[in-house]
Amino acid sequence: MPDSPYTDLDRPPLDVRGLRRSLVVPGGLWTRLDLRAETGSTNADVVAAASAGEPEGLVVVAERQTAGRGRRGRSWQSPARAGIATSVLLRPGVPVVEHDWPGAPPATYGWLPLLAGVALVEAVNRVAELPDSVAAGLKWPNDLLLGAAKGAGILAEAVPAEVVGGPPAIVLGIGLNVTLRADELPTNPTGLAATSLRLAGAAVADRDPLLRALLRALADWYGRWRAAGGDVEASGLRAAYLRHSATVGRAVRVLLPAGDDLVGSAVTVDPEGRLVVSAADGEHRVAAGDVLHLRGE
Repeated sequence: MPDSPYTDLDRPPLDVRGLRRSLVVPGGLWTRLDLRAETGSTNADVVAAASAGEPEGLVVVAERQTAGRGRRGRSWQSPARAGIATSVLLRPGVPVVEHDWPGAPPATYGWLPLLAGVALVEAVNRVAELPDSVAAGLKWPNDLLLGAAKGAGILAEAVPAEVVGGPPAIVLGIGLNVTLRADELPTNPTGLAATSLRLAGAAVADRDPLLRALLRALADWYGRWRAAGGDVEASGLRAAYLRHSATVGRAVRVLLPAGDDLVGSAVTVDPEGRLVVSAADGEHRVAAGDVLHLRGE
């Protein structure tokens, strides 16, 4: 049975019934959870669902992605059942009366991938039982670090208002390396080494509790953010992000979209989600870019 999900006992399949029982509950954020044995991209699947009118709360999980995407068109792939590949559908501009959530202004949506990062690092810290020598932190804007190596990435995509027939929908995709072995790790074009929870020494590498913890933390932070109308100060989101940041306080080199570099010290992340870098020519607020943590800092 070469195609059986039980051929590698170190990588059992997810328990979709158990996940649905615990996550798709009355009054909760998650309305439907689809588990796919294989798909090209969970983000692409959820974008298609949003375009077809799917309401907020869809979760798509894949045991294997064949064309997973990261920022700037980079690929994010792993062997079957070796990680968590999931995408969720959010409609933050649509008021939700039963939760007393106003519509969040589109200008605040840039915080959603950072919100996903907070949920992810909290889930990993809660479940994985990493050794004391390995800290889980967030590298701005969208990476989870396990020590000095990348263990996960986050990709946010907006589905425009003219496509969804209302305020833009947001698709958040999260890829977490759980049991990847050293010879299975992807190569990062910015030079940042990759790792997995197992390689980082996590005592718990069971994807079921990790995925439950992630989706619960994501729903909790999204609920706080929505209840505050997208205000990252009132919701506590900005403070939480700064607590978990592995970038703030470091010497950094930022590869900017135009192709130039910015070298300086990462001072903070501002209320708009921009990285504030103090450089020789003054303070810069960076909305997009690849950050390299410089050694010796």
